[in-house]
Amino acid sequence: MTYPTMHKLLSALFSVAGLGVFTITPVLANELMPASATDSPVAAEAVADQLAQAGDTIVDIAAGNSAFSTLVTAVQAADLVDVLSGEGPFTVFAPTNDAFAALPTEVLEALLLPENQDLLTDVLAYHVVPDIVTSDSLVSPGEIETLNGPVRVRSSADEVIVNDANVVLADVEASNGIIHAIDTVLIPAGLVDALTARMAEAEMAEVSETPVVEEAVVTPAPTPTTAPATTAPTVSEPVQGLW
Repeated sequence: MTYPTMHKLLSALFSVAGLGVFTITPVLANELMPASATDSPVAAEAVADQLAQAGDTIVDIAAGNSAFSTLVTAVQAADLVDVLSGEGPFTVFAPTNDAFAALPTEVLEALLLPENQDLLTDVLAYHVVPDIVTSDSLVSPGEIETLNGPVRVRSSADEVIVNDANVVLADVEASNGIIHAIDTVLIPAGLVDALTARMAEAEMAEVSETPVVEEAVVTPAPTPTTAPATTAPTVSEPVQGLW
């Protein structure tokens, strides 16, 4: 992946972090009943009840609904299954598959790598409140303290917004807490910078490990030289008759 491409991907991640808002079509409720049936509070409550019947703990409920399959994959990659299956209580702002799909593909893939498990844990912890927080108990405007810092909350009679994420289905009860489905992944402060540095380091390491093929230097063979011809010495014959 080239630096310009990485820059574009991380710019998109900055948008998720709060410098812009992805528009996501809520589909969680539609997967469980027709869209027209979810227009009333009574119908929405029925959807939440139906989800709750799909399992027991927060992890059971998420694993039992296809709209949370990416979240379940992330929880497994971060080794948080036992934690979120524990006694709790927890409130989980659960991003749907569409919320994760709004992230640049390479960014999501990077977060799921074993070497980035700490960053993935930071992201998921930013979605978990160590207490029960129902939609009707929210103070608006206000803040809720998650396991990785506070999130902003705004609510009205017909909507709840956490940072820049809309709650598309509220108050799904589990044996160890409650789930609020949201349409945008919450990005904690500092995550963008940390992931940028990690991705740049990984790219540099990949470049440095690429073998360099050197051109062979051909040395010309020495030109043979011809030794100069030698003349044999002349031996003088003695003059006859002088002795």
